[in-house]
Amino acid sequence: MVRQIRSIIGDNTPIIIVTAYDWTAFEDEARAAGVTAFCNKPIFLSELRDTLIAATRNTLPEQTPPVPDLTEHLKGTRLLLAEDNELNREIAEALLTNSGFLVETAEDGNVAVDKVKNSAPGYYSLVLMDIQMPHMNGYDATKAIRALENPSLARIPIVAMTANAFEEDRNQALACGMNAHIAKPINIQNLLEVLTDILNQEGRER
Repeated sequence: MVRQIRSIIGDNTPIIIVTAYDWTAFEDEARAAGVTAFCNKPIFLSELRDTLIAATRNTLPEQTPPVPDLTEHLKGTRLLLAEDNELNREIAEALLTNSGFLVETAEDGNVAVDKVKNSAPGYYSLVLMDIQMPHMNGYDATKAIRALENPSLARIPIVAMTANAFEEDRNQALACGMNAHIAKPINIQNLLEVLTDILNQEGRER
């Protein structure tokens, strides 16, 4: 079954086996079939988080150049991450922090809007916005931020970070005022390239 799935999704998407059994006996065969990693039951959040982070890093194509380091002027840049799923939030926060960003989080769209609204201009340099969130989704949260009275806050770069990866989803994100669209599962290299481009452009425009 793993081989069939791998033939459909390609080589860059992680496949993780979650099992209560000792997997060491079939590990070599499973990896040859395309399995990226293993996770034991019962599942602990910290172990699952570490497995997902490692699997995401290890599935970058061999031909792809190494993930670029942030230039010095971007290290310490503060981002607001709006994500309602606790595990997704922890993984994204760990990836971004390890890359040199400072990260604050919001568990839904309402909280994200309030944090931006009550911040000093320039405190957050960019918002990473999940789309499917309770209370206020990412589209409505973006519209609310764009409607803030303070123009410096209203124009903050906002990047959609969502599993909705079709072209129509990207177009909807841009139409509501977002600057870019990043598909889940997160490809850290692509994420850093998008963030670097946007932040550098913002710096040139100031």
